[in-house]
Amino acid sequence: MILVTGGTGLVGSHLLLLLVANEERKVRAIYRNEDGIRRVKRLFVSANQVHLFESIEWVRADILDVSSLEIAFEAVTEVYHCAGLISFDPSDEAVLRKVNIEGTANVVNFCIDKGVGKLCHVSSIAALGDLAPNEVLISEKTEWNAERLHSDYAISKFGGELEVWRGHQEGLRVVIVNPGVILGEGLWEQGSGVLFETVWRGLWFYTKGVTGYVDVKDVVRMMSLLMSKEVFGERFVVVSELLSYEDIINKIALRMGVKAPKWLASSWMLSVVWSIDFVLGCLGKKRFLTRQGAESLQCLDLISNDKSCEVLGFNYTKIDVCLDRLVPVFLEDKRRN
Repeated sequence: MILVTGGTGLVGSHLLLLLVANEERKVRAIYRNEDGIRRVKRLFVSANQVHLFESIEWVRADILDVSSLEIAFEAVTEVYHCAGLISFDPSDEAVLRKVNIEGTANVVNFCIDKGVGKLCHVSSIAALGDLAPNEVLISEKTEWNAERLHSDYAISKFGGELEVWRGHQEGLRVVIVNPGVILGEGLWEQGSGVLFETVWRGLWFYTKGVTGYVDVKDVVRMMSLLMSKEVFGERFVVVSELLSYEDIINKIALRMGVKAPKWLASSWMLSVVWSIDFVLGCLGKKRFLTRQGAESLQCLDLISNDKSCEVLGFNYTKIDVCLDRLVPVFLEDKRRN
């Protein structure tokens, strides 16, 4: 039995679609509410695979609720840990640490206690290390520098990885994937889906900062591949291409037929915005840009996917090809809603 945590999220739902298509082993997925299941079913319908949806065994559980995990882990031999929280609002610091660190610790503990054969943990490039003065590429070997400024999200994902490595030291076979910004259909109101909605509504400013992007289908293919191989105690950066925020926004805007932003948001402008946002946050408004967020929008650090390409021979989908698929789906969903 394969267990997928976070089965109603972007990665989890696409992973379920991939796993049940193989029809080799039973697949169980964790969910917290019925809306999540309906969302996953819509993905299966759009993929013309609705007949496979019924083969998923759904279990209502929460990675923070140990008693519910007892049922979820019954007879499980492999676990894909996709559950996690993404937020860059400082007010979510406590819940980020609880979900991404304590929740992961619970999953690891159950894997050990139940004798699970292997765990695949979904982390993030945010949990990768920091470049030393003599380094030019961030990779799986780059060391985390605790003295550097990191977002609460990055710290929570790094802490989650530490729990996975602790499990590995206790005898659990593990593998970690560190995806970049994951682009995929199905959840336009969360994660990278917000980027499509934001471009659709219109943007005035862009930045030159660079980060890594990857198709969600590549992420789940990578996860399945790693679970099928005798690879343990390793992590893999999962990034197709490095693009500036200006480039990705322009690519999406072009395909949507909307105007791309014209003005560059300079460093001082971003400083003003996050400072104002900080004050408003103190007054109770939900934050949308922190100091760390402003710095990331200007970050030019390069991330290497060499390990996945050379060790696994993995071929990534080009981001242009990915967007050619996603934008029409987004526009159709907008039309229906």
